[in-house]
Parts: sequence; structure tokens; C-alpha cells
Amino acid sequence: MFEIVQDILDVRTIALQLASQSDGAIVTFAGIVRGTNQGKKVLFLEYEAYPEMAEKMMERIGKEILNTWGLSSVRMQHRVGRLNVGETSVVIVVAAPHRDDAFAACQYAINRLKRIVPIWKKEVFEDGEVWVEGPVETVEVP
Repeated sequence: MFEIVQDILDVRTIALQLASQSDGAIVTFAGIVRGTNQGKKVLFLEYEAYPEMAEKMMERIGKEILNTWGLSSVRMQHRVGRLNVGETSVVIVVAAPHRDDAFAACQYAINRLKRIVPIWKKEVFEDGEVWVEGPVETVEVP
């Protein structure tokens, strides 16, 4: 349910796998590689991760969500390697009996993922490249 992958991500397939008859809402988030950032043309991104720790931290976020909102299920996948403009880098799917909880949990998940999961992003532009993200908060691995 919490994976670092190199394959293309398919949010629809993941959502269908998570759906159950007790759910009234499935909320999805898909992070997409955009073609510009800070006025510069992005050629592609490269993501790196510490997979074992990243998956444990994503699982931790999932447990936080389940404990806070009492949801049916949560799934997160983050892709690593080279991603071209328009490709999906991260997918979060939350299933819940009610939509308000599903929306809140999904937003919490992506914000928390950005803060604590050991994933790093390099943006490659026409005129150079820069590492732009990584976890901003250090937390103990469960």
C-alpha cells in the first residue's frame, strides 16, 4: 500500500483497487511533472529516494490518517528515476465513508509526505539543473 516504484503510475487503477462497498468517497491526488518552474522551462525531473525508509514513512502517514479520520484505506506510491513533463510522480488515494474526511486526509497525506519522506527531486532545465526538494523535518523511523 505504500511503495516507491520505477514504473508509470496509474491513479485510476489504484483507486479501483481500493474501492469497497462501505466507501462513499474516494479522493485521489496525482502530482504531475509541470513544464515550467519559476519562469524556466523544465526538460525533465529525476527523483531519488531511500526506498526502505521512504516506504516506512509513508506507512507512518497512512497510520496517522487512519487513526485521525478512521478511514477505510489509504494508498501511496511515489515514482523514482527520470520523469518527463506530464508524467505522474506521486499518487495518493484515500477511501472513506464520507467525502469531507477523504479530502482532508488526502491533503494531509501529500503535505506530510513532502515534510518527512526521504525523497529528493532534481529539476533539469534548458540552462542547468538544481536539487529542489527533500524532507524538511527529521522524524524517527517507526
